[in-house]
Amino acid sequence: METTIFIVIVSLFGLYMAWNIGANDVANSMADAVGSKAVTIKQAVILAGICEFAGAVLVGSHVTDTVRKGIVDPSAIASIPGMMPGDAAAIMVIGMVAALLSAAFWLHFSSATGMPVSTTHSIVGAVAGFGIVAAGWSSVNWGKMAQIVSSWFISPLAGGIMGYIFFIFISKAILGRDRPVLAAKFYVPFIVFVVSGIVTLSTIYKGLKHVIKGVDWMTGDVAILIALMISVFFAIISMLWVRRKLDGKDDLLLAKQLELVEETFTPIVIITSCTVAFAHGANDVANAIGPLAAVVHIIQNGTIEMKVGVPLWILCLGGGGIVFGLGTYGHKVMKTVGTKITEITPSRGVAADIAATATVLVCTMMKLPVSTTHTLVGAILGIGFARGLSGVNRAVTKKIFGSWFVTVPAAAIVSILLFLIGRYFFFDYVRQLIINNQVIIG
Repeated sequence: METTIFIVIVSLFGLYMAWNIGANDVANSMADAVGSKAVTIKQAVILAGICEFAGAVLVGSHVTDTVRKGIVDPSAIASIPGMMPGDAAAIMVIGMVAALLSAAFWLHFSSATGMPVSTTHSIVGAVAGFGIVAAGWSSVNWGKMAQIVSSWFISPLAGGIMGYIFFIFISKAILGRDRPVLAAKFYVPFIVFVVSGIVTLSTIYKGLKHVIKGVDWMTGDVAILIALMISVFFAIISMLWVRRKLDGKDDLLLAKQLELVEETFTPIVIITSCTVAFAHGANDVANAIGPLAAVVHIIQNGTIEMKVGVPLWILCLGGGGIVFGLGTYGHKVMKTVGTKITEITPSRGVAADIAATATVLVCTMMKLPVSTTHTLVGAILGIGFARGLSGVNRAVTKKIFGSWFVTVPAAAIVSILLFLIGRYFFFDYVRQLIINNQVIIG
């Protein structure tokens, strides 16, 4: 009974963390669609909620291990001199709970101020903080930390470069033409083809394996063939739709043609924003369920394992928490990213979303907990810089960058304080609970 109550309490902490992920990182999924006025905030919440939950449940487990055990080495804690039976496990449990709460508190504060900070920054800093206090600097995998830190710089740079390239392509191929309507009829199906291919391959490789067993054959050339077929199908559908919408409109005034072209990008920016939501749910749910999965396994089994399975109910709890946070408190950060960095139109939103989707999903496939916030903000900055330095609100950008640099130390400090408090007041209780479970299992 005590074990069940403890797991319920810790699960509530995990749910709170997931709520904060949704409240803050909602900007990563639907900011472009909202900023371009393709959808309302209410519509964005509904669409993103579905896609975020699907990404979290279908794909989320792939980055969980990196966040949970890649930062703090459990063996370093177990090898602390003077460890008694159950001590190391109790330290891990208290540390992971402290990390969860620390990251959640920092995200809550950031959401209240409208700043889109990285949930990955938050949980990684928090886990490292408790690890340093619990077992010293050597307990932290600094090689893995360096890899993750490098991804924080690589992801916005990659997102920015790809966003810049995609928008320059759209500008030169379509928007900058004398007859943009004719250009759109030719190039929009090609853009749909690329988007469909990226989403299909990502779903096959990282989603279906969790839902349908025995689909290992659906890889390599077979996966590429399936993606090509689906991409061609949607490209043909988009070609028919665009021609129906734009036929006979190439003799209108240029301003009216550009307006019609932007309208053709509206459904595409909605779809691409949904793919960003799927990718975000896949990547960032690990920040809530990673520590929770570790705690539940230790409490239930009384042992610290290098790898543990993530139960479906934990993935669902993480996905549900993200959706709940998105719907109840996500509008503040959504407005910051969608409207205050640079002016976003449907075509610009498509460029940013394609860039962010490709970058985040590639990193997810590499099991690297890349920051979705950094990637999308980088992509939005890329499309802003494509219009010149005046196309970016540098004051808002500086505030965002400043919040990024503060996040890791802030989360680490709060985690250290919570860990010290938890170890002082609850260490004996948690240790005895673990020992009792070991006896029952034995």
